[in-house]
Amino acid sequence: MSDRAAIFETVTGLIQPFNKKGVALSDATTFQHDLEWDSLTVMDFVAAIEDEFDIIITMNMQAEIETVGQLVDAVQKLKAA
Repeated sequence: MSDRAAIFETVTGLIQPFNKKGVALSDATTFQHDLEWDSLTVMDFVAAIEDEFDIIITMNMQAEIETVGQLVDAVQKLKAA
């Protein structure tokens, strides 16, 4: 399994408790529109991601991340740094 696939699997696992509507998750799934998350949910989820991967996602990065795929790419990049 590639690093990206493993990260995707972990990220989607972390999304599940927040996925109240049972939306099917893919790279194109958006947090705001598909999952309908509010800012508090996003903050809780970002904290979970940061803890899981031992990374820090800056506010600037968060502002640019709209989809699951973008988040997976950001995590992969931060882990490689």
